[in-house]
Amino acid sequence: MSYLISETTREEREKIVAESLGNIEASCDGCMSGLAEIYQDYIDGKKELRDINMEFNARYVKDDDMIVRGSSCMY
Repeated sequence: MSYLISETTREEREKIVAESLGNIEASCDGCMSGLAEIYQDYIDGKKELRDINMEFNARYVKDDDMIVRGSSCMY
């Protein structure tokens, strides 16, 4: 099965995201609140999953690189 926008329908992309995230409505405890929103561009056919995931992960790499030198606390 392909996940590329060019090879899926909107309905298929919605199902892919829903199945991947599990509780997409985040009604249990809000733990996934906002997570599903980052995949809306994929569902709408604007960005591939790979691009969205790379952008999401890049934020963490950037933040990890910004450790303050000379600080006695690492957190």
